[in-house]
Amino acid sequence: MNPLKIIFVSLLLTIPVSSFTQEKVMLYLWPGKVPGELKEKQAPAVDTTQKDGVLRYTEVTNPALEIRLADPAKNTGAALIVCPGGGYGRLAYNKEGTEIADWLNSKGINAFVLSYRIPNKRPEALQDAQRAIRILRSNSAKWKIDAGKIGIMGFSAGADLSARAAILSGNKTYEAVDRSDDTSCRPDFALLIYPAYFDRGENRSLTPDLKITNLTPPVFIFQSADDSHGNSAIVMAGALRDAKIPVELHLVPKGGHGYGLRPGNPAAETWPSLAGKWLLNVLK
Repeated sequence: MNPLKIIFVSLLLTIPVSSFTQEKVMLYLWPGKVPGELKEKQAPAVDTTQKDGVLRYTEVTNPALEIRLADPAKNTGAALIVCPGGGYGRLAYNKEGTEIADWLNSKGINAFVLSYRIPNKRPEALQDAQRAIRILRSNSAKWKIDAGKIGIMGFSAGADLSARAAILSGNKTYEAVDRSDDTSCRPDFALLIYPAYFDRGENRSLTPDLKITNLTPPVFIFQSADDSHGNSAIVMAGALRDAKIPVELHLVPKGGHGYGLRPGNPAAETWPSLAGKWLLNVLK
């Protein structure tokens, strides 16, 4: 790793919030070797073949959080890690990441966009999500964040990752790196927008390794009935209900999959207001 990056991360954790609220700041999760990663750290590879206005990463070897802090005048103290989707093969980084962060900021919620490891590195992605939560919680005072109001939010495969972070927080997935890893990686709430992969069990039941416990936090789920992954939302909501975990499920007739916040899609124009109301209640 470039030694300058290591110095940058160390300094980032000590400088006051006001010095980076108005500019893009990246925080790299792993100061040394990335656990389980065979390739050298490098900038995310970008898909240049599609011209649809979506910034897609096709490979991430140096996981990071892009810090998007709310206006201090609006800051609620809450924070959300945002996990873009892309089938674990790529990340729709702007459509399901930075654009979502801007929406959260407008509501006074601090946002941290997670570029987790891809392609096809699901166990490693969970390591990245757990590490990200711990970094936020251990440095909450520096970013004026309430350590008890740190959530995770994802879209499609990013929703699967968010659910895994919420449900499997008791699983040790990597060896401690520094004092940040002494803190809990349990998110305080989770939002799953058009989630996928929850119904990989027998007869399309809950994916077997998603073992819900009483440590699982409250969950918001939004899905459209015409989404090919629509059963995932229904299965997860039922499993959470059976485990007596607070869950709110919204299933709308149309919308398909992969719409983010972009206008012209009925589901994209519906979920933000519902999620916003739910967040107001869960953050009380």
